[in-house]
Amino acid sequence: MATVLSLASLPDPGFTEVPCVVEGEAESVIVHRTGGSVHAWLNVCPHAGRRLDWAPGQFLLSQAGELVCAVHGASFRLDDGFSTAGPCAGSSLRAVPVTIAGDEVHVGE
Repeated sequence: MATVLSLASLPDPGFTEVPCVVEGEAESVIVHRTGGSVHAWLNVCPHAGRRLDWAPGQFLLSQAGELVCAVHGASFRLDDGFSTAGPCAGSSLRAVPVTIAGDEVHVGE
């Protein structure tokens, strides 16, 4: 079952972390909103499998405006989750499906 958020509850621009079911597993998911776009990824760095947040639901941005892994400093683009720098450069965060219906944002399955 998808996690449902209201669009109004998502900071714009900004991040939130939600518990979600992805492929039958309970996961921590990062949800990012900017304007009319909402993206979601597993809260897992592809480098070492650690969470990206420095504290629960608190995320770092680089000066270039990219999401930064709090553990090893990898940087990820906000439009597609691609890593542009750090120990996992060239890899990507694992995307989670997002659907927007009116003011409802459905994240996950």
